[in-house]
Amino acid sequence: MNIEVRYERSFLLDLKSLEPAAYEMVYHFAFIDFVQNLPLSSLPGLRQIDQEGIFYRFNLENYLIGIEMRGQIIKFLRVIPTPDV
Repeated sequence: MNIEVRYERSFLLDLKSLEPAAYEMVYHFAFIDFVQNLPLSSLPGLRQIDQEGIFYRFNLENYLIGIEMRGQIIKFLRVIPTPDV
């Protein structure tokens, strides 16, 4: 299965605003681990967030990452810190 991975400007801006340790973790995941065909089923807490099955979110440690999946294209949309409870 050939997956094309894209990155929205909003994701890149969010990534840039993270503290250095978080930046490194998310960057490594999104640009290295994920691109090397990490199975989608292994995404931690992957949940569909729309009726059409296009938009999803998952957790990566203390960060929430939003993605869009359309066929073979996966687009990283946002990365935001999860609120402390």
